[in-house]
Amino acid sequence: MRHRLIKKALLFIPLVLFLILGIAFYSQLGKNTQYMPSALIGQKVPAFNLISLNSDQIITQDDLPNTPYLINFWGTWCPACHVEHPFLTTLADDGVVIVGIDYKDEKALAKQWLEEKGDPYLMVLMDEIGHFGVDMGITGAPETFVVNSSGAIVYRLQGVVSESNWSTIQGYLK
Repeated sequence: MRHRLIKKALLFIPLVLFLILGIAFYSQLGKNTQYMPSALIGQKVPAFNLISLNSDQIITQDDLPNTPYLINFWGTWCPACHVEHPFLTTLADDGVVIVGIDYKDEKALAKQWLEEKGDPYLMVLMDEIGHFGVDMGITGAPETFVVNSSGAIVYRLQGVVSESNWSTIQGYLK
């Protein structure tokens, strides 16, 4: 008798697992899959010492703008960065301040890229090994952070900055 009862109970395990998975998947419907929370929201940009692409000077977080700006991680190896670049150029032409971080890239390739495609950045810093990217918590390129006039990170976008998401980003630049 007990043996039959256990067999019947075991038949319900797949149904229970299916229901649990169904509830878990259903709870994720409609959520923004592009949103990546950052532990740095509300905090200052982490300390760094990076070399400027154009001047070979060492730049630190103290050299960053005192106005709201974007930090954009990019690389010549990144296909999505090629898509994003023309829009960043338009933003820069409209007065948006953008600090570029050339992420895990070669200096010569980065210089050539900017000469050919235009340079939308106030400054470009080289993160050849990727230590600053790790400190910022990025998962790849492109990734963009909005920094307010106090130097605190207020928003993170993983992926391409585009016309479709610019209004959201722009709201954080004020």
